[in-house]
Order: sequence, then structure tokens, then C-alpha cells
Amino acid sequence: MPPMRILVTGGAGYIGSVTTATLLARGHDVVVLDDLRTGHRAAVPDGATFVHADVADRAVVETTLAAHDADAIVHFAASSLVGESMRDPMAYFGNNAAGSIHLLEAARAVGVDRFVFSSTAALYGTPDDVPIPETAELRPESVYGASKLAVERVLDWLSRTTPFGAIALRYFNAAGATDALGEDHRPETHLVPIVLQAAAGRRDEVRIYGDDYPTPDGTAIRDYVHVADLAEAHALAVEAATPGRFEAYNLGSGVGYSVREVIDTVREVTDRDVPSRVDARRAGDPPRLVADASKVAAALGWAPRHSDLHAIVASAWAWHQAHPDGYADRP
Repeated sequence: MPPMRILVTGGAGYIGSVTTATLLARGHDVVVLDDLRTGHRAAVPDGATFVHADVADRAVVETTLAAHDADAIVHFAASSLVGESMRDPMAYFGNNAAGSIHLLEAARAVGVDRFVFSSTAALYGTPDDVPIPETAELRPESVYGASKLAVERVLDWLSRTTPFGAIALRYFNAAGATDALGEDHRPETHLVPIVLQAAAGRRDEVRIYGDDYPTPDGTAIRDYVHVADLAEAHALAVEAATPGRFEAYNLGSGVGYSVREVIDTVREVTDRDVPSRVDARRAGDPPRLVADASKVAAALGWAPRHSDLHAIVASAWAWHQAHPDGYADRP
């Protein structure tokens, strides 16, 4: 594949920064556009051009795409807290759905016809069958999931009606770290880093939301996929996007781990105690979410290489030990 010039929106964030590093390693020229509301300037890999801007600022995005003669866009920039989305739905539809439309308008104006979208397994809500195939009914149970589904609908119709190629990647639970790049959200809402914070003494305890699910140990089961594997999938997708075609792929390991299994794995990796307590279930939390990723394996040749939970947790722990204050560029 000849090198491409790729705009990565949200490239200062967790998955976006690792994907940027992967694209650079594959020989592509990368421009990161990020407003740094949740991302970190220090996470942008060396070698990428950085533009500090909001993805909804069509004029800036259009100028950036044209100035760098971009061939493709990988779109991560979004708000992603489920609870917050239910409290402020208009902000989520504005940032995630309307912001993506402004980005697509800029892309079409300058002739960019390859687009990879960071989507989510939240589109499926509580599934009827597990593992979940892409053919499962799409019935999100949060504004966050609905805002992502809205963008997928736009991409589908845009690809049907114009020479525009788009791929949506619906990933399950991102986790882990590379040597240089890791997970630093403020506030943190993801289970693996929360449990690691408790192991490091930076959090009093881990709250387990429900221990009465119909699962072997009563806690909810999720499919964890290493961030480096997610990054590789985005690189394969942007290289494979085909004009006039929209595809959606699940990204997961096909293996589920319970909340208690995550806590036990952190104890094993860190050799530290992890205090925990059980709270009531959270509304809308399905008992089990595990991906059927056979479609992306057949289409793009992608399969996770770091699907073992111990390896995922160990990589995250190593990064947090090396960066106890995260990127330390924001309070």
C-alpha cells in the first residue's frame, strides 16, 4: 500500500494516539487534529503534525485537509461517557453526531473519500445472542450509543449515494498500553485502569456494580481487546476503505472476562491487594458482551494478538508504573 496522508481526529486521546503511532510506523503521513478537551498533547507521537482545533470547526478542518492534501480520515474525536450522555443528550448529539457531519462536509468539499469511524459495541444494547455478530439488531440503550449509530447511518447513506468509502469499527472494551502510550482519562471510567489505581493506592476501592448476574461468578462479563490490536485494525481499515461502500466490523477477542476476574488478574500481576465492595447494578448494564469478530478476520485479516487478560493488564500496569501521574499535562 503506498503511503497515504491521513487526518486523525482525536489523535491525542487513548486509542487515537496509539493508532497514530501505528500509522506512522506503517509509513503514512499523519496530521492529528484534537481540541485537547480530553486528550493530551504529550500523547501525540513524534512525527505527526499537530493541529489544535475542534472537529466541528469546518473551516479549520477543511483548510487542514487541503493544506496537507489528505487522502483519508480516521475519526476518533467524540464524547464517550455513557452516564454523562444521559444527563446531557443534546451535547452528545451535538459533539458526536453533528460534529461528525461537519467533518464529513469538509471531507467532501476537498475530495477526501476514505473514512474510518471509531464506533462502539454500545450500538447493540442488551443482545439476544452472545457472541454478538454485526447482524444483531442495533438498539442502543444510551444517548452515547445512539449518537454513534446516527453517524453510522450517515456513513451508510453517504457511501450508497456518493463515491465515498467508509468503515465503522465497533469495538468492545479497549485496554492495555504500549511502552510509550497508555490510558489517562480524567475522570477515569474504564475498569482496568480503575482497578490498577486501587492496586497502586491511588483509589480507596473498586466498586463492583452487581454480583447477581447470570454469570459464573455473578459479575458482568466483557470482551477486552488490547489497544495495540485496535490500532492495527484502524490501519488495516483505512488502507482497505473502498469508494462507494460502507462496512461495519466488530473488534473484540471473542473471549469474555468478569469483573471479578479482572480484579483477580490485577492482584496477580501487581502482587498487591485490591479492596472492593459490591454496589447495586447500573441500569442498562448487560450481563455479558462478547464480540463475534469473524467478519473482520475474513475481510481484513485482523485478529487480536494480545487477547490474554494477563498480558493486557501487565502492559497497562507497566505504563502506569512508568507514568504515575499519567501524561501530567492536565490537572
